[in-house]
Amino acid sequence: MKPTHIEHLGIAVSSLEATMPFFEALTGAPCYSIEVVEDQKVKTAFFKVGEVKIELLEPTSPESTIAKFIEKNGGRGGVHHVAFNVENVEEALKEAEERGWQLIDKAPRKGAEHLMIAFLHPKSTCGVLTELCQQPK
Repeated sequence: MKPTHIEHLGIAVSSLEATMPFFEALTGAPCYSIEVVEDQKVKTAFFKVGEVKIELLEPTSPESTIAKFIEKNGGRGGVHHVAFNVENVEEALKEAEERGWQLIDKAPRKGAEHLMIAFLHPKSTCGVLTELCQQPK
């Protein structure tokens, strides 16, 4: 597995509406995409900084992993995950498992921006929730 680049940094937020003005001012550019990902119970907003994206994640349900992350952080959001682009997520998952890394996802699933995604557990990735992303074909 050799990532081609950092695809995005995921940041958990309580409210996109309250947070987006800061990131618009910081990046000097407007949000270019807002999307609801139903199966992950999140609403996302994307900003681009050079070749790297910032993904803001707002929970759409109290049961979402993002809502639980925010609750664990005393009601504040923060950096949730780092996502790496790989050529083939299925192969990257097989390699990660062979290395003994704990998989959250045993198979890729659809994520925001039509990416195929899978997560590695922070217990085996130096405490950092790690997402593997494959661009749509």
